[in-house]
Amino acid sequence: MPRYIWLLVIATAISVTGGSFLWPLNTIYMHNELGESLAFAGFILMFNQGANIVGNLIGGILFDKFSAYKTILLGTILSTVASVTLAINHDIVTYSICLLVIGLGSGITWPVMFAMAGSVWPEGGRRAFNAIYVAQNFGVALGATIGGYVASISFDYIFIANSSLFVVFLFIVIFAFRGMDEEKNRHMHTSVIEQSGKIKDKSAFTALIILSGGFFITWFAYSQWQSTIASYTQDIGVPLEQYSSLWAINGFLIVLGQPLLKLFTDRVTSPKKHIYIGATIFLFSFIIAMIAEEFTMFATAMVILTIAEMLIWPAIPTLANQLAPNGRAGFYQGFVNSVAAAGRMLGPFIGGLVVDLFNIQALFYGLIVLLFIPFVTTKFYDRVIEEELNSEKQA
Repeated sequence: MPRYIWLLVIATAISVTGGSFLWPLNTIYMHNELGESLAFAGFILMFNQGANIVGNLIGGILFDKFSAYKTILLGTILSTVASVTLAINHDIVTYSICLLVIGLGSGITWPVMFAMAGSVWPEGGRRAFNAIYVAQNFGVALGATIGGYVASISFDYIFIANSSLFVVFLFIVIFAFRGMDEEKNRHMHTSVIEQSGKIKDKSAFTALIILSGGFFITWFAYSQWQSTIASYTQDIGVPLEQYSSLWAINGFLIVLGQPLLKLFTDRVTSPKKHIYIGATIFLFSFIIAMIAEEFTMFATAMVILTIAEMLIWPAIPTLANQLAPNGRAGFYQGFVNSVAAAGRMLGPFIGGLVVDLFNIQALFYGLIVLLFIPFVTTKFYDRVIEEELNSEKQA
């Protein structure tokens, strides 16, 4: 891999490790420690992800039009200041405000990370985005493994660990990413669609919107593991450190499972097929979670869920990169990151509302129905492009 991909991987791992001390425990902290309702916790997380959506769009546009380095620096400073403030004071008001700022800052940062991966190593294809994805999940595994045990001692240490690693991430950005703009300009490439000379930006963006519909649904469902399912495990007596270990299982399985994943993706190279297969596995994981009553069943569901996301998550930015016309890579990555954030935004709030009004089983039944949507969007997302190409050939 190119040098800058390694830098992006290291920075990603450190940043996500810091964040993973906190985000799996957000709902538990607000609901179980501060005594707020699940709907309220979901409401705060909704604003966090709303800010993340705004940040994703800002970060993607600034990457395309302005400066990759200054954009990622801006996002990192915002997140670092908020996390340090949270370490000092974490009452519900400060907590809510800082989560909003962290959402905005991380939203600005991540489209740059993904867009740089695509522009620095265009010939890498899926491998460039998978490298960032694996680094993210290594951070998730490490942060979640340590975080659950630290939280069982005191939540105060969670906030300190979170802020410390954000400070380290800031220094990496300041000193290691200064040449990012030169790398961006040197490696900017023309997408497959642009090379064809036949697909307009409007058609590509329409395809992206359709594809993102299914991506939204998968993230909407996935976010329940960090909110309603998290709280449900506490209600039925699963210890906090065991719940956190579910995310350690998730992260380490993604890292250690890469050789087996590569064997599969070398034989099945189509990102569309990756989504189909991943969505099927995704569906089964929620069926198992629905009937789970003890830790081992939740762990089984998490293993199955992890296999599904290993296929789906890198496939979407890969297809977005293929769809993006020249000079629009940042915006397209910002858009798909915004869609994921929208799923994370609405998921905890609506899920918490359903559980508060009905019960967790009603939520599971609703999710299983919704999870058929990604099959439809994946089948039809590129229909507009195919029709345009066929009309051009006939002309």
